[in-house]
Amino acid sequence: MLPEDIILTVVILLAAMLYAAVGHAGASGYLAAMALAGVSPAVMKPAALSLNILVALIATTKYYRVGAFSWPLFWPLVLTSIPFAFIGGSVTLDAEIYKPLVGIVLVYAACRAFLWADTRSSLAIRSPRKVLLMAVGAALGLLSGLTGVGGGIFLSPLLLFLRWAEVRVISGTAAAFILVNSIAGLLGVISRVPELPRWWVVLSVRNMAVGQPGYPEAVGIGSGYCRHQDDCPGMKPCWGCGN
Repeated sequence: MLPEDIILTVVILLAAMLYAAVGHAGASGYLAAMALAGVSPAVMKPAALSLNILVALIATTKYYRVGAFSWPLFWPLVLTSIPFAFIGGSVTLDAEIYKPLVGIVLVYAACRAFLWADTRSSLAIRSPRKVLLMAVGAALGLLSGLTGVGGGIFLSPLLLFLRWAEVRVISGTAAAFILVNSIAGLLGVISRVPELPRWWVVLSVRNMAVGQPGYPEAVGIGSGYCRHQDDCPGMKPCWGCGN
């Protein structure tokens, strides 16, 4: 493996551990790391969604076991977020649009980390209206599918600001929200791009996690990868174009 490949793997693993501790899956961290490494946008979204699924599944299980979860808060959100995440995942944005959009998301994530760092959980909890939760779910689901984030970085501060749940419940609910949105978004990507091998996502995630040979080529960095990925039609794996 090349040094930059090792660094990217380590950064992704650290992001996964840090984000999982607060009920998030780390998509903004993965996207930032992959963007800095020069990974193609066609690869960034499905890779981030796949990593989201793995990390959010672990976080959701842990929070649910300790009772840090709210079904009344969760089901109206995902009722609309799942179909919209699927729609967003099926949309292939041009690099000129996708990169600035992801950049906005990453800037927001950084600002949120500072602005909400000292937020207290002593405020009284309010009961949200179901129709409002459904509207929020639809908007965040679409954004999740389009960019490859799970939506938790937007959902958590919103729930906290509106005092719709206590912090520990927000973390658990956000983790589950990220999980279902990431699954729906990834299914949308696969439904739109049938030429993308079904095993590709699993392979890329495994290689990212354990640093197995083949990872550089799978994610678009290192030797043997087509450097003209933005010119390749659709979202075909660029190593197949022969350049």
